[in-house]
Amino acid sequence: MPLMRLMISVVSATEASQALMGGADFLDIKNPAEGSLGAQFPRVLREIKELSSGKIEISAAIGDMPNLPGTAALAALGAATCGVDYIKVGLHGLRSEGEAKLLMREVRDAVREFNTSIIAACYADYERIGSLNPECLPRLAASANIRGCLVDTAVKDGRTLLDFMNPDTLHSLAEQAHGAGLLFAVAGALQEQDLFLLKDIGADIVGLRTAVRRDNNRAGPLEPIRVRSLVERFKT
Repeated sequence: MPLMRLMISVVSATEASQALMGGADFLDIKNPAEGSLGAQFPRVLREIKELSSGKIEISAAIGDMPNLPGTAALAALGAATCGVDYIKVGLHGLRSEGEAKLLMREVRDAVREFNTSIIAACYADYERIGSLNPECLPRLAASANIRGCLVDTAVKDGRTLLDFMNPDTLHSLAEQAHGAGLLFAVAGALQEQDLFLLKDIGADIVGLRTAVRRDNNRAGPLEPIRVRSLVERFKT
């Protein structure tokens, strides 16, 4: 079975340094104050890029996007110029696959000159926010000719991805994504006990924030020892 990678969520260069101390090999930059996939400031992206010295891959969220393709494309271009490896686009305010395809194609085209991969994200709790059903993601990502897809949760109230999507559905999405040559990623208040199941269903990347914080508090300090424990456990 292919190696499942753990993507550690950070909001600052300080947290990125702590994650690196814990042996993280994939950093995810976001701004939770602006949403599940809230965009962080360019200066923070640049600081973390400089700190990483090209030793690890970095992803950056550009927001829980409304149906504004121009805004999304410009935001993606800004993130790409900061040197990130992956850009995550939250399809929060889109209501149809047609809208989502147009937006993702504009994002893809905006960063074509950069070595940056695009990830489309939908939300497992889509019914709560009136958004797209994530079951469209593999089809959507393949149509937009981007690198992969992510299923996350929009509302951070302690409920996890697995409270909204069952393992069989996630496994089916992973198979569809892999069949189209796409990466399949998951996130959403996930804990250590969820990781073996997610590995079994075929997730390539698992985003973690709560699980690497003190007392499993999403807003608490990042603890390098938690990062190291999880990374070492899932290296094989």
